[in-house]
Amino acid sequence: MTDTARGGPVRELRLRTGSYLDSVTLMQVSKRVAELPGVSAALVAMATDLNVELVRDMGFDTPAVSPNDMLLAVEAADAATLEGAFDAAAEALAARPATGDAAATGSPAPVTVRAAARGSAATVALISTPGEHAFADAIDAVDAGLHTMVFSDNMPLEQEVALKEYAARAGVLVMGPDCGTAVIGGVGLGFANVVRSGPVGVVAASGTGAQHLMCLLDGAGVGISHCLGVGGRDLSTAVAGRSTLRAIDLLAADPATEQLVVVSKPAPADVEEVVRAHAQTLGKPVRFGLLGQPGHTLTDTARETVEALGREWTEPTPRAGSVAAGRPGGSLLGLFSGGTLCDEAMLLAAEALGPVASNIPLRPEWALPDPLRPAGHAMVDLGDDRLTRGRPHPMIDQTLRIEMLRRAVEDPGTGVLLLDVVLGLGAAEDPTADLAEPVRRATEAGLPVVATVVGTHDDPQDLDRQVETLHRAGAWVFGSNAAAARHAVRLLDSEEAAR
Repeated sequence: MTDTARGGPVRELRLRTGSYLDSVTLMQVSKRVAELPGVSAALVAMATDLNVELVRDMGFDTPAVSPNDMLLAVEAADAATLEGAFDAAAEALAARPATGDAAATGSPAPVTVRAAARGSAATVALISTPGEHAFADAIDAVDAGLHTMVFSDNMPLEQEVALKEYAARAGVLVMGPDCGTAVIGGVGLGFANVVRSGPVGVVAASGTGAQHLMCLLDGAGVGISHCLGVGGRDLSTAVAGRSTLRAIDLLAADPATEQLVVVSKPAPADVEEVVRAHAQTLGKPVRFGLLGQPGHTLTDTARETVEALGREWTEPTPRAGSVAAGRPGGSLLGLFSGGTLCDEAMLLAAEALGPVASNIPLRPEWALPDPLRPAGHAMVDLGDDRLTRGRPHPMIDQTLRIEMLRRAVEDPGTGVLLLDVVLGLGAAEDPTADLAEPVRRATEAGLPVVATVVGTHDDPQDLDRQVETLHRAGAWVFGSNAAAARHAVRLLDSEEAAR
């Protein structure tokens, strides 16, 4: 299915049948192909309704497909470049065996979770199928007696409640849906950092919040027994903490876990009361790090946990930037890849600055009309579902953030820039390499940049190198998101900050 316009680029759509890879892997492959010289567009994705629509929006005609098919759509400068791009995609896909491929023995691959479970000693299933199929696959995993992590999003709320009730009767834990981070027995699932083993068990209704907490603990010499994500809606009134309650029970029964920490945005009072009351019956200390409550930043929670273990807490040491004051009269602009980190920064900034607009606003009246064109004090969660439609997650591909950074430099109304960089498994191989040039342009223009780097010294991106790259570009670099947000506010001119 090749389309060649006279004198213009060439494009082709190819299909793979009977192969499946998770969305994180396919986003990484898409990014790798799209960055090849001469390639103007690339999408490698499963043929869900959304992805078929995206391919059509790119100008391709699509044949009849099913969600089990894989789409490979490429537009390139010429036929040779096009073929090279498909070769690069095939090489990247071959490096990550697809679940639909036959095993090396020639035996047919299992087509259900229960069939796969019968042939292994697995105790955990990771579901990353399209949202409309995730419920059935998760039920299959529960029926197989597996604790189940649902990476998939877009599962209806009523299905989440039904799934968690079903899992409770089966005596297993459901993590998710939309659970992006877990660490089980030292193995990271989804977006996860490489952390040392230790006595702290984490239950998290947030992804980057859990990552930041674990990295802060790791930096203080405290390790993790397990981190169990429960999905962002678990502590809502409808879901009522079903997975949170099961997760803290499992961690309380784990001999390697001495202390438990529950990380979340504030829950409805009745749900929080139920979870706290249950926690008091477990015989192990349970700490609650609920954002928005006084003294409950992620850094505060890490410090309290370290001190409760009888160890000394040392605040992560920041690196000073090259610009010591914000542009006069300018506003604070935060561009985040992590939704929880964005929330925490907004809460702290709003205490000093008043309303902070956002696409994930703290109050409905603070919603940004257009998150790609923020005005005034504003913070944007670039990982929000509405901004990742047709784009890889910003922890993988920072193209959109870089475009917004460049516009911010040219806008005299931007007073201070605030960023996060999240390292770890599944994240970009060298995220600060892409950020260095726009950060340098900002600081050379007198616009201070404040960045939080979330990572550990065992992460594959090399934490020290990532910090140094940003520092050389002139950024203020922090290991604490809360400290970075407070410093960004301080850098604004005193008249604006006093409003």
